[in-house]
Amino acid sequence: MDADAEGILGRQSLSNGGAELYKQARKRIPGGTQLLSKRPEMFLPDQWPAYYSRASGAEIWDMDGRRFVDMTIGGIGACVLGYADPDVDDAVRDAIGRGVATSLNCPEEPALADLLCELHPWADMVRYLRCGGEAMAAGVRIARARTRKDKIVFCGYHGWHDWYLAANLAQGSQLEGHLLPGLDPAGVPRALAGTAIPFTYNDVAGLEKALATVGDDLAAIVMEPMRATEPAPGFLERVRDEVHRRQALLVFDEVSAGFRLNTGGAHLKLGVNPDIAVFAKAIGNGDPMAAVIGTGDAMQAAQDTFVSSTHWTERTGPAAALATLAKHRRLDVGPQLVKTGYSVQAEWRKAAADAGLAITIGGGLPPFSRFTFDYPEPLPIRTFFTQSMLDRGFLAGKAFYSMYAHTPDHVAQYGAAVTEVFHEISKAIDAGTVASLLRGPVVHSGFHRLA
Repeated sequence: MDADAEGILGRQSLSNGGAELYKQARKRIPGGTQLLSKRPEMFLPDQWPAYYSRASGAEIWDMDGRRFVDMTIGGIGACVLGYADPDVDDAVRDAIGRGVATSLNCPEEPALADLLCELHPWADMVRYLRCGGEAMAAGVRIARARTRKDKIVFCGYHGWHDWYLAANLAQGSQLEGHLLPGLDPAGVPRALAGTAIPFTYNDVAGLEKALATVGDDLAAIVMEPMRATEPAPGFLERVRDEVHRRQALLVFDEVSAGFRLNTGGAHLKLGVNPDIAVFAKAIGNGDPMAAVIGTGDAMQAAQDTFVSSTHWTERTGPAAALATLAKHRRLDVGPQLVKTGYSVQAEWRKAAADAGLAITIGGGLPPFSRFTFDYPEPLPIRTFFTQSMLDRGFLAGKAFYSMYAHTPDHVAQYGAAVTEVFHEISKAIDAGTVASLLRGPVVHSGFHRLA
């Protein structure tokens, strides 16, 4: 690191700490962070460490050198193997040493394309990007180019781009039931109103209503094959048949679900193939990488539109993806992620029963486990949980994302801490003292504008 840059970071860590540094950052960075899901307000306002100095495996050290076991969101699901995985990092360092960006293309591109199509035999072609939101935008653009139609029917969360947020232009709340409440469409052209119509997962009647709304102008149905809920029998098959009957395309958003259950897309486990699938997050174990894969018929339409960017051709992303997928397949990582997710759920269930707490554990993908406190005022309880777990050396909240680096010891230690904290919560609820035990503001519940 440049000496001047190292000195600046050193002064920040010595003088500010995470919480103070975040306060300063909000003066320079709108919203404080580049990713809404990493806002400290979503975990523990005024107390969350906010910044890290280093990370390894399932552990993170903050700017003050405090060590935490990360039992939260695992880099927002990006670090499927764990932080600073040595095999992936070695591949990236080798790529850097060979030159990251040149006037020629890197050979990792066709190698990764071959591997992705090998893992997904229904797919013929691949385009690369560097993050999930832009990859979803590209997938939608390609679908519209192929079908020469405009309207998108979707369910779930699919990023920040205009095509998706357009769903909130009509009422401002269309996206409330799609994972992330509080998404404001300010800045999205009002002319896009009515171009993206939502429906709810597993809701066939809602799907039919959305399809009736768009009529003959359907370009694609865009959805995650699975996330919080398992597909009802025949649901995905019904979606596939409906979209093809209308000469449109089925686009699966595998940004979150991909590489959690298996080495590939979750749709392979579910037995329904799309026309286009989009991957990001776990594909590079935290290094910036995304891919849109699809049938030759669908993907050739990328030649009929303009989908192109300089940094989509750099070398570290494909190098990281090749190393990640090779290790993922060699170690059969998916089943281990599932096992860890179920183990954490079991710890929640056991601790809640022992403490007499009412909680609900979410279904769906076990590597994306979550629970809620079933009380009229759950947010102060959730805040106290995170505050108390932080005191015990754990980054913890309502959600847990499995990483291969999570060991049975991590889970057991976490479970013991959860049991202690759940007992404290139970006593505080009975005494009506939860709010008085908080050392700062209550956690936020949605992605609304910060004051």
